[in-house]
Amino acid sequence: MCSDIFVVMGVSGCGKSTVGAQLAAALGLAFLEGDTLHPARNVARMAAGFALCDEDREGWLQVLAEHLRQAHVAGQGLVLSCSALKRAYRDILRSGAPDLYLVYLHGEHALLAARMAARTGHYMPPSLLDSQLATLEPPGAGENVQGFDVAERPEDIVAAIVASRRETGIAP
Repeated sequence: MCSDIFVVMGVSGCGKSTVGAQLAAALGLAFLEGDTLHPARNVARMAAGFALCDEDREGWLQVLAEHLRQAHVAGQGLVLSCSALKRAYRDILRSGAPDLYLVYLHGEHALLAARMAARTGHYMPPSLLDSQLATLEPPGAGENVQGFDVAERPEDIVAAIVASRRETGIAP
């Protein structure tokens, strides 16, 4: 089992980058911010307020899956932040690391919108939150997932993940 590969997922504003970086640090793993690998065309579309379609995301997801595959083959742990909104997107990611572990961050619309409005320097405008929520297919049975409400502090979410891994004998 590739238990050291995580995908921290959810809509924009849920804290994927924060939780992902903290989880990687807590477990001594590499962290990869998926947004940094979007092609310039995707970033420009989102910055202009246009939601991405499946075709826009496909190449990006294939690049992420390749990073996961490389980590899996090398036996190296990795924490990836990626929206992974649909089951089909997560299936592409699993093609790189079949036993990846999903950390699903979810929250109330008002909290997510407030977080998006408060952040600076990010290309994703708050106007795209509704389209992300409409696209979201929450992970379900058989997806090796643990979900967290983002009203919780990132530190508490990370501590819960580490604790659950210790209980199963996986974490250091």
